[in-house]
Amino acid sequence: MPSVQDTEPPYRVIAAEIRSRIVSGELRPGDRVPSIRAIAQRWGVAIATATKVTAALRDEGLVEAKVGAGTVVSAAAGRERASSAQRATAPGREPEPPDQEGLRVRILRTAVELADADGLQALTMRRLAAGLDLGPMSLYRYVTGKEELLVQMADLVFGDLSLPEHGPPGWRPKLELVARQQWRLCRRHLWLPRVVSFTRPALVPNMMAHTEWTLRALDGLDLPIDVRLQETLTLHALVVTVGLSKADEAQAERNTGMTLNRWSETQRARRRELLASGRFPLLATLSDDAAPDLDVLFEYALARHLDGFAGLVGGHRG
Repeated sequence: MPSVQDTEPPYRVIAAEIRSRIVSGELRPGDRVPSIRAIAQRWGVAIATATKVTAALRDEGLVEAKVGAGTVVSAAAGRERASSAQRATAPGREPEPPDQEGLRVRILRTAVELADADGLQALTMRRLAAGLDLGPMSLYRYVTGKEELLVQMADLVFGDLSLPEHGPPGWRPKLELVARQQWRLCRRHLWLPRVVSFTRPALVPNMMAHTEWTLRALDGLDLPIDVRLQETLTLHALVVTVGLSKADEAQAERNTGMTLNRWSETQRARRRELLASGRFPLLATLSDDAAPDLDVLFEYALARHLDGFAGLVGGHRG
């Protein structure tokens, strides 16, 4: 599968720099952080971008607005940092080193559960920390921000898929297998199609393993490697495109509280009015009783795509 987009928007880069100053103690509770205007001037960004920097830090609980002082480091950030330092220097026996990898995986699993339940918009560093009973600043020992969090989440869920070493005989059954595996993954994690990029790939091992497996599935066809890569990307694009429709529908239902079948019912009168005009005779022959089935659409698209690729393979051999 293509890798997760790794280029962070400017406001996240700036927020990460200010965050690191807070985490390190350079900026202490009550200290002023750069104002929106100062951010815009220092980093050469628009006021709207600078506003998003402050909003991101506020959402994480690191800064707060204080009358007469502007935006300052929050007291909560100071308490958490002091608590961490106290634990690190407490007298008595040496504390056992934490299971860093175990905690990292627990953070990612919790983030996946939150995104699965409520979508990416509801996944914030503050909410994630609360779900883990951690301070928001603790998360930055494991991820630099939300963008890296999404990268690691995608890598984690792709690692949950188990592709056979060789797969079924024949290139077509192999491509069907990997496409259906990824389709099931996108149906299980509706946020996933939104965090992959075909143009700015990041190095995420489990997703790269899927790409490698798909390329290897085309061994023996005597196709140039660039053609095999194009087929691999096109197959993944098919999965992601239908997956985005699935995700959009879930978000629409979440926003409106209306299921797809219910929405279709509300459109029935308007649809029949248009079809009765005589302008769309072919569409008028179709049943309007059921909402589109994306699983059926995926299987149709996969079959027709592989039919076309089979023609390419046959022509190349000829």
